[in-house]
Amino acid sequence: MTTEAETARPTDDVALLGRGGDLIARQLRRAPREFAVGGFGTLLYAAMTIVSSFVVGWITDSVLLPGVEAGEIGTATLAGAAAAVVGVAAARAAGITLRRVGAYYAQYRLQYRDRIEVTDRYLDLPIEWHRRHPTGQLLSNANEDVEAASFVAAPLPMAFGVVVMLLITAILLMLTDPFLALIGFSVGPALVLANYVFQRKMRAVAAKAQRLRAEVAEIAHESFDAALVVKTLGREDAEVGRFGARSDALRDRMVEVGRLRAAFDPLIEALPNVGILAVLAVGAWRVDQGAVTPGTLITFAYLFRLVALPVRVFGWLLGELPRSVVGMDRVEGVLGEDGGVRYGGRTPATEGGAEADADAVGYLYAETEYADLSGANRQRPAAGNGYERRGIDSITLSVDSGKTVALVGPTGSGKSTFAHLLVRLFDPDKGEVSLDGHGLVDLDRVALTDAVSIVFQETFLFNDTVYNNITLGETFDESEVISAATLAQANEFIAQLDDGYATVVGERGATLSGGQRQRIALARALVRNPRLLVLDDATSAVDPAVENAILAGLRHLDTTVVIVAYRRSSITLADEVIYIDYGRVIDRGPHAVLYDSLPAYRDLIDAYEQEQEPA
Repeated sequence: MTTEAETARPTDDVALLGRGGDLIARQLRRAPREFAVGGFGTLLYAAMTIVSSFVVGWITDSVLLPGVEAGEIGTATLAGAAAAVVGVAAARAAGITLRRVGAYYAQYRLQYRDRIEVTDRYLDLPIEWHRRHPTGQLLSNANEDVEAASFVAAPLPMAFGVVVMLLITAILLMLTDPFLALIGFSVGPALVLANYVFQRKMRAVAAKAQRLRAEVAEIAHESFDAALVVKTLGREDAEVGRFGARSDALRDRMVEVGRLRAAFDPLIEALPNVGILAVLAVGAWRVDQGAVTPGTLITFAYLFRLVALPVRVFGWLLGELPRSVVGMDRVEGVLGEDGGVRYGGRTPATEGGAEADADAVGYLYAETEYADLSGANRQRPAAGNGYERRGIDSITLSVDSGKTVALVGPTGSGKSTFAHLLVRLFDPDKGEVSLDGHGLVDLDRVALTDAVSIVFQETFLFNDTVYNNITLGETFDESEVISAATLAQANEFIAQLDDGYATVVGERGATLSGGQRQRIALARALVRNPRLLVLDDATSAVDPAVENAILAGLRHLDTTVVIVAYRRSSITLADEVIYIDYGRVIDRGPHAVLYDSLPAYRDLIDAYEQEQEPA
């Protein structure tokens, strides 16, 4: 199998520089004030550094050498020299402070903005997109990749500011002594070559390291979520091994990154110093020949040191560039995703149960089609021929306002898929779902979420109090919360908890039973007074008697209720039963009528009751 490193081509270097330029331009646009502060500090530092070289030369020729010859230095002269040195040093210190403050403010502002935009994009993207992307990868995009993309901001203000210093210094070097300048500048080609080799090797390694970071985060997230499964099945060692293998791979890549940096950084540091030694060696000969003064040589050496400093800064910038580009590519992969959910501006009615309609609605999950298990051409599945269909084929039905309707059918028939379409968790591939005569795609987002609620079989509770898990931060009267919990048959057990509604339920509601979690989730939906309430097997963990009490209480609400049900006791409470199989409505009517006229329906109900009977 071809690896990322093997697919790296020379053209990747050009692409890296191009992407690096795009990344730098992007970051400058997104934090202009912070970069302006850092740039001003860098220019101040650069100007004072150049001035300091002339101060050092002046002190050498006008203070130190005359003092040595005279055997003494005047107090005023010494005080003036000290004041010049201290003044320049203070200005340089101010420049360094402004430079670093601006750089790090820019870096953290970029991280803040990118995290907000990535998270907002997550919320806009449809559910099917999230199903195709592991949670660990999404966490890595919002954390490690965002941070990597911002790393280039730290050296950026200094790198741009020292360009000015580099140009001024180069001109001054040529004016001071062209012969020495040519010797000093001969270090440049070696530095360019070192940077070129480093970038080529680092790009592939950095890309693989970022990918492994995401994989490690993904495995860790899965292991934490599946802690009960792992422990009860004794799979701790297997999970440790799986996590350890990816962690070891990440460690190896990071060690490889460290080795490249360990070879590159000392070389970048050494080459300018070699140049300084060469300048001093040749400069001493030039002083001996009388071509330059000692002060001029000191000034030149100091100026050449200024040339070496920008090279180090650019080395730092170029060293961060591969990782930053890879991080930015991964972040833009999220920000550039198509398929965001679009909403209209219409508003449904605000009172009474909602009327829900489906007109020839079909939905096939993106990762599946008609599964051809027998090798024949794809076609509509039929019982016993080896075909499997995921999704719904074509459903047309109406649910009258204020009615309770039960969706019944075998596993995989499309009941939950249709329930999700009713509340627009995703849009159908064909047909239209409407609420009060308005297509869901035409409704205002807030109006839609106010009108419909869904409760799932697998409930999610936050590591927070019972009260906050019901309100989710919205403002409700305490009486409204208690009323919703009472209707969900949850108030009694909540009152028996140590702190009542102030009890913290633990991560994912770990301190509660499955039935208790389902009832709190139901209370969460009921407190919002939805006009259409969809229960996707939301009472499966609740005792039948409690479930009947819940459904009986719902019938007194002015709310349309659609339930995915299996128990006869629950189904009989519905005004109408819709039997679904193979993604189609097979029949509909009262429970007694379907039970007598539809053998498939009767067999399903009887089989479920037999399964639930105690041995």
